Amino acid sequence: MALDCTTPVLIVDDYKTMLRIIRNLLAQIGFADIDEASDGSEALGKMREKKYGLVISDWNMEPMTGIELLREVRSDETLNRTPFIMVTAESKAENVIMAKKAGVSNYIVKPFTADTLKAKIEAVAG
Repeated sequence: MALDCTTPVLIVDDYKTMLRIIRNLLAQIGFADIDEASDGSEALGKMREKKYGLVISDWNMEPMTGIELLREVRSDETLNRTPFIMVTAESKAENVIMAKKAGVSNYIVKPFTADTLKAKIEAVAG
């Protein structure tokens, strides 16, 4: 399926540098409508105000982690079909399994390139 770069994207990370990196990678791919949140609860608030076509969230954040955000999104009838890509520095099998059980659309291990990000987004665009 063709990538729709007009779709609004929400990136969630408590590390400002990572937000900037992901924003730049998305811009390289062609996305322009990009919002940011610094933790899961802020992201949830933004998701209830605006319809996003994709969420890219870090796993390790305080006070609400990426996995907690994912569970909240999947349990909310208005949000549960939103494609959700989890980003983490850890590639532990149990984390991947936990994310899959929680309903993650795809999973990226840091560091990653624009090509990797594009492939992951294309895999969930649908």
